[in-house]
Amino acid sequence: MKFLPRGLVTYAVTHPVHAVILARAGWSLRRRRWWRHAPFLPIPDERYWYFRMSTATGDGSGTVDISEALAAARWSLRQVSKR
Repeated sequence: MKFLPRGLVTYAVTHPVHAVILARAGWSLRRRRWWRHAPFLPIPDERYWYFRMSTATGDGSGTVDISEALAAARWSLRQVSKR
């Protein structure tokens, strides 16, 4: 999948504590009513993902590495817990 950092699945399997953090943060990015549209997976909408990558990297086609994804996931969960 083009929106996952390279090696993220392997990293998550070998670091289960971080896998939980990444999964919780990733769940918040899912497309609304994802079960109604193919491919029937809780993945982000392409336009939303382009916007997120544009604001994160300055280029919508840019990529982030695993450490950046983990830092963003931790930050996102801290913001939710402050509410």
